[in-house]
Amino acid sequence: MAINLIKGQTIDLRKNDKGESFDLSTVTIGLGWDVRKKSGGFLGKLLGGKEPDYDLDAVAFLLDANDKVANLGRTVQTNSGAKMAFYEGDVIFFNSMRHPSGNIWLTGDNRTGAGDGDDEQIIVKLDSLDAKYQKILFMVTIYQGRQNNQHFGLIENAFIRAVDNKGKEIAKFSLSGNDTMNGMCGMVFAEVYRKDGTWKFRALGDPQQTDSFVDILRKYTI
Repeated sequence: MAINLIKGQTIDLRKNDKGESFDLSTVTIGLGWDVRKKSGGFLGKLLGGKEPDYDLDAVAFLLDANDKVANLGRTVQTNSGAKMAFYEGDVIFFNSMRHPSGNIWLTGDNRTGAGDGDDEQIIVKLDSLDAKYQKILFMVTIYQGRQNNQHFGLIENAFIRAVDNKGKEIAKFSLSGNDTMNGMCGMVFAEVYRKDGTWKFRALGDPQQTDSFVDILRKYTI
């Protein structure tokens, strides 16, 4: 049975206190959320305004022993002529979904969070990950959240969970929006890190005002 974590709690991913062992050759980090429905009322219907969909993006940073992202990737030019940064580096996000090693990747972009289960997934082959990577930081940001006045105060049933290679849920950390999260457009959900020959999972739940992972990334660059 999966362990339901509270903020700040840390567990061993490979085995738990109940004697269960888990296959970490491939681990799915699933993230999910629901958007609280606003009551439009008569005025909202009269004006005919429709709120933009919430577009929440899962992001992962691979950190070295100094708690830094050592490889920021490269800047490439897209077919449209736009420049795209952080490509094929140690940041996994919507424009660079697969790490060059092939050991961590983002499955896709769910733009609304609609439906049950995971809204986005990051897959990690923990047992194959190069030893230079000591920690993986998992976060979610709301695309154009500040512009659209969208924030985690209006997000319900948000969670991050870890599932092993055999489909067994190891741990889950849940949180829902409240007044303290108003104006917070990003959330550092959890971290997975090496410790004593195994991997640990720590629930963080650290809200961020920014809606851009680049602002968070600045804390983890050399």
